[in-house]
Amino acid sequence: MTGKIAYQGEPGANSHIACRKARPNHEPMPCRTFEDVFAVVSSGEAELAMIPVENSIAGRVADIHQLIPESRLRMQAEHFQPIRFQLMARPGASLENIKEAHSHIMALGQCRSFLHSHNIERVTTADTAGAAREVSESGRDDIAAIAPALAAEVYNLDILAENIEDHAHNTTRFVVMGLDMPNVERESEEEHFVTAFLFRVRNVPAALYKAMGGFATNGVNMTKLESYMVEGSFTATQFYAEVDGHPDDRNLQLALEELGFFSSRVDVLGVFRAHPYRQTGVHDD
Repeated sequence: MTGKIAYQGEPGANSHIACRKARPNHEPMPCRTFEDVFAVVSSGEAELAMIPVENSIAGRVADIHQLIPESRLRMQAEHFQPIRFQLMARPGASLENIKEAHSHIMALGQCRSFLHSHNIERVTTADTAGAAREVSESGRDDIAAIAPALAAEVYNLDILAENIEDHAHNTTRFVVMGLDMPNVERESEEEHFVTAFLFRVRNVPAALYKAMGGFATNGVNMTKLESYMVEGSFTATQFYAEVDGHPDDRNLQLALEELGFFSSRVDVLGVFRAHPYRQTGVHDD
């Protein structure tokens, strides 16, 4: 093992699986909250953080895009993790006797069809792997957990139904973050990069329109743009953006220069190679 990689959740969670898949040489380190994840990396207790930022069905992960700008961490890579949910219960339980399914609210929402067809009541818990642990400790054979297959292995549960999610394309995008931003150089024109940055426009008319103009005129594809109030102010707005390309690319250089002219702050959060899933739509699991 080369170090620890922190994630939010209990052992067996999807974030745990993402850690094992994307950084197999790092020791996964479970944390209770996302704030705890950022804290252990900032203190040096862990080397990296595995942070979920958005899901193909549920959209962006709440609070994360507020926490990322406040942290001192930088994005080093991205990982696209297929989300597969299993219905699991204590050994000896049967699907016909299950009355309740316990899981995180997002997991329950992504398995509605299965639960409705089996007349199983939904019970919300803090996270998927935690639900599996609670079911394992419950002593009951009429309740089950919805969680990744790894949780069944960790908590000695039987899988009663496999891949019960409503949509096969269910995918969560993670970013790997650390204290440093590696100097990743372009090795060929065929390589695809993502550049992530924060900016705050000047308080002048049409500042955002003018700031964005440089990306359009220089042919830079912006894949994400989100706004946030700064310290509760209704007049100061901060933006988070992601674009295709490397800062060494001439067109992105020009676009960022124009952005800087109309902004009071520009802070690059990460430059990393685009995950192959962006081009192929095929997971490598």
